[in-house]
Amino acid sequence: MVYVAITFIALLILNLYCSSSCQRLFYENKEDTMVEKSQLAATEIGMLNVLTETTVSNTVNKFSNLKVTQLLVTDQEGLVIYDSGSTQSGTPVELTQITKALAGNDVFTWNYHDGVMVSEVATPIMSSGVTVGCIYMMEQDAQQGQLLKSIQMVILSITLILELAVFLFSVAFSHSFSKRLNRIMTSMRIIQDGDFTHKVTMDGNDELTVLGDEFNNLAKRLQTSEHKRQQFVSDASHELKTPLASIKLLSDSILQNDMDIETIREFVGDIGEEAERLTRMSQKLLDLTRGEDVEAEKAEINYMAPTVERVVRMLSPHAKQSQLELITNLECDTPVLIREDDLYRIVFNLVENAIKYNIPGGKVTVSLERTEEWGILKVSDTGSGIPEDAIPHIFERFYRVDKARSRASGGSGLGLSIVRNMVQRNEGEIHVDSTFGMGTTFTLKFTAFDTEDTIELEQ
Repeated sequence: MVYVAITFIALLILNLYCSSSCQRLFYENKEDTMVEKSQLAATEIGMLNVLTETTVSNTVNKFSNLKVTQLLVTDQEGLVIYDSGSTQSGTPVELTQITKALAGNDVFTWNYHDGVMVSEVATPIMSSGVTVGCIYMMEQDAQQGQLLKSIQMVILSITLILELAVFLFSVAFSHSFSKRLNRIMTSMRIIQDGDFTHKVTMDGNDELTVLGDEFNNLAKRLQTSEHKRQQFVSDASHELKTPLASIKLLSDSILQNDMDIETIREFVGDIGEEAERLTRMSQKLLDLTRGEDVEAEKAEINYMAPTVERVVRMLSPHAKQSQLELITNLECDTPVLIREDDLYRIVFNLVENAIKYNIPGGKVTVSLERTEEWGILKVSDTGSGIPEDAIPHIFERFYRVDKARSRASGGSGLGLSIVRNMVQRNEGEIHVDSTFGMGTTFTLKFTAFDTEDTIELEQ
């Protein structure tokens, strides 16, 4: 409404300016005409030897085209010599215009009132450089006054029409704006109540449309986040519930039944395995959070072979139990810029997955390679491989290619996500090549450092 008021004021000022300009135009035109007439008459009268009513009247009668309402001639004392009206000769005239004209000045005044223009002009009559009187003319022009009034009425009408149009447009715009804004507000309340599938539909191509699109994008992101949250809660609850239930069942069995020492040891061993499983799952969740939300420690230059050998020793019993051959080729060791703890967890997750998702009698191969710029780590298996449509998603949180098999083997869908985050925060690259039914190879690249570079960096 502030803008509407400003527009009204602007139109009102424009109306006053146009009316004033029209009056100014009529004033200047009338001034030029009246002054020209009075100067012409004053020149002719000034040529007379003596100013009398008769001589002045005869001279004035020659100017039939003057067409003024009143013409008055005075002497140098301001006494009337000739008046086209009813003033008698010898009568003093006390008009400001005549007083100024007798002082040697040309005077013009103009007045407009009630559709009538009144113009007055007074010019001194000079004879041999001496003021011998003055001539005064007054004209009442109703015709041009009506013309000026008509123009002003047209300007006023146009102004009122424009103000009405602005008012109606403002009302319509305000109604449309409020309606569309209320639509967004309603959608916000719906989203606030938890319906993230709701979309707001905005017509047009203005700021509200852009706001509506951004609102829909936000709702979509909230929907995605809510879906991931629900999936996280569901998967985490399921994964945690299974070992907890097993631990409770085993502990209840020990308490409620008379068992020999060997059976008790066996049950306690099973409880320990389930506890280790819980520990691994909790650690993976903590690692994922730390990898994204906490600033990591400074990277160092480390050789990869010692860490790989340590992981292989740790997982060799697991490979033997699964009837797998664990092969290493670590001759092309390379110093790389990476955190040692991150490297250990990366290798451990990849080798553990290669063992977990392999087939009996299969192989797991861990090898190191070197190029001019990169130190390369490869982990290959002869397992069932990854379907082509699943490869783009394997690094997503809680994504599992075969959910039933992953749960049976204790997989939570977090390992590869952790690996990717650790590789990225160490400025490395990770790629996967897999043929379904034949096996999978993970290739990791880290920035390589020569021995000389290592020495210089340490110094």
